[in-house]
Amino acid sequence: MFKGEHKFNIDDKGRVIIPAKMREALGTEFVLVKGFEKCLSLYSQEAWALREQELLQQSADKAEARAFIRLYLSGAEDMELDKQGRVVIPPAYREYASLAKEVTIIGAGSSIEIWAVDAWQAYKAKYAGQFEQLAEKMAALL
Repeated sequence: MFKGEHKFNIDDKGRVIIPAKMREALGTEFVLVKGFEKCLSLYSQEAWALREQELLQQSADKAEARAFIRLYLSGAEDMELDKQGRVVIPPAYREYASLAKEVTIIGAGSSIEIWAVDAWQAYKAKYAGQFEQLAEKMAALL
């Protein structure tokens, strides 16, 4: 399980370091996907296989399910860490997530998320005051 919050810089070649503790669980080969709320998500190969299984269980008879699966999987790419523990974020992905020089990397349970610093701050500000209500809603779903 991934957890924590870290700030790193993207270098001129589009590379960003993944925190050491996260690298251990992520592995050297993983999947980068355009995530929700305009962040990027990194999944280990094992976690991605589970995610794909979840997607395949959606009804192919429903146009919305097909559309989501197409859009989601078309935004996924197999990636590798370099020897310094960095990932090269392709330009289209940096553009999608509005990533500039500094990014925030967070642990989000089964994935790692990469956010533009200002987008992450705005997201936290939006939901921080609702933490207890969100916890209650989550408990009701379980």
